[in-house]
Amino acid sequence: MTTVPELRTCRAVVFDTDGVITDSARVHAAAWEEAFGTVPGLGPPFTREDYRRYVDGKSRLDGAAAFLDARGAGLPAGGPEDGPGTGSVHAVAARKEQAFVRLLGERGAEVFPGTVRLLAALTRARVRCAAVSASRHARDLLRNAGVLPSLRAVVDGNDAARLGLPGKPDPALFLEAARRLGVPAAAAAVVEDAPAGVEAGRRGGFALVVGVDRSAHGEGAADLRRGGADLVVLDPGDLLDGDPPGGGGETR
Repeated sequence: MTTVPELRTCRAVVFDTDGVITDSARVHAAAWEEAFGTVPGLGPPFTREDYRRYVDGKSRLDGAAAFLDARGAGLPAGGPEDGPGTGSVHAVAARKEQAFVRLLGERGAEVFPGTVRLLAALTRARVRCAAVSASRHARDLLRNAGVLPSLRAVVDGNDAARLGLPGKPDPALFLEAARRLGVPAAAAAVVEDAPAGVEAGRRGGFALVVGVDRSAHGEGAADLRRGGADLVVLDPGDLLDGDPPGGGGETR
């Protein structure tokens, strides 16, 4: 089983974690819904479309600020010392973190089989692979999913905080992953399910930016293309020649 032509010239592939490797995006979305739902007077309610548009792929603080600004909440920024609550952007972000940890323990997060197949094929072909995430929980998710052995590097929210890396759509996370792989962005691909992430891949000068449309009815494909995706698929497994569409579906 080989990869599609668009991927064959790439020496490395950098995967987003939440929504591409693991199904943790659903847990993140539920945690955001819970956190935003406690903010007095905030409406209309947070939806899955809001998740894609405002918070997917971004750091927790940037996502909270983007959605609250879009709803005209007028909350002060606050600071890192703010505990979970509704009095500031930092407090809402902390409440989301609290909800995410609880929901992850209750529900867990599955790995996407198509991505596992692609990682295995790339490993056999000696293509270097890395994962990035704005979440501080990414390494635990990847370890529990059993895919860490296929990854030569992981850049997560802890690394971003330690190194002062800005979140997506800035390409810093992807570029740091490529640096750790020892491959220039111009010889690497990005696989990402969020518009902010594909924009980051495009801004980072990556050779190929693949968008993964996890939306219910394919409505996310246009947003991914607008963000800069060269190719949009329903599942990373569709990047394997000979894979029936759907490990995911058809290329869009």
